[in-house]
Amino acid sequence: MKIKFLGTAAAEGWPGIFCDCDMCRRARTLKGKNIRTRSSCLIDDAYLVDYPPDSYMHSIVHDLDFSKLKSIFITHSHGDHFIPQDFELRADTYAHIINKKPLMLYGNTTVYKIFNDTLKNFNLENSVIYNSIEPFKPYKIDHITLLPLPADHAKGEMCFIYVIEKDGKTLLYGHDSGYYSDDTWNELLKHKFDIVILDCTFGPLDKSLGPNEYSQGHMGLYTDIKVKERLIKSGAADENTRFVITHFSHNCGLLHDELEKLAEPEGFITAYDGMEVEV
Repeated sequence: MKIKFLGTAAAEGWPGIFCDCDMCRRARTLKGKNIRTRSSCLIDDAYLVDYPPDSYMHSIVHDLDFSKLKSIFITHSHGDHFIPQDFELRADTYAHIINKKPLMLYGNTTVYKIFNDTLKNFNLENSVIYNSIEPFKPYKIDHITLLPLPADHAKGEMCFIYVIEKDGKTLLYGHDSGYYSDDTWNELLKHKFDIVILDCTFGPLDKSLGPNEYSQGHMGLYTDIKVKERLIKSGAADENTRFVITHFSHNCGLLHDELEKLAEPEGFITAYDGMEVEV
């Protein structure tokens, strides 16, 4: 299983589109791995997790042919993870694809409402098909088994993290979310993960956020460490499991190299735009 990180930032990007804070000024100056677009990752060149507003740029910068995409798995409805307007452009009028098959979208009912409200006046019958999915129910999609689990993120919406199994390898795509609920943990601990991708929006700051032991809505490095420890202690991960942190906000106060220095001794890979990991 090959995972390519197309974007690794939180909603505002990094540098933030309208921001002039020190972190954004430094990123603009230093560039390189400090330039982060909105989060998405590509699995084996055919399966995309989330479709942010930077997706067209991702296809150009990373030399990707999105006509070859088979499925997109949407975690939740927030605009940095799902922007439906582009899917109009997969209609026959705009996209001429040899041996064309519909692009399959999977996500919750809130995402479907946005998709339908935006695109109801376009004929996408043979171009894009939306599939509403439910938590704790596995879905067989080509050679993938997709298991949606509840995330701790937006109130009033069933946001998902995903367990993705393909070719004998198992991936946890674990953001956007704070520390997982007991129901989600009960399911996670039934699996053995080859790679775990975690939310690190708060960077090193989440230990000091609020009265709870773990951050909510998003994670930071402190909560990531606790998730990693629990997975390993339960046998759902081991010394061979790759742990990756992503979805960084400029508000976390550290640029890439600074984050990496904190994360690497704890056993985490700090993702950057364009990074590839193979398991």
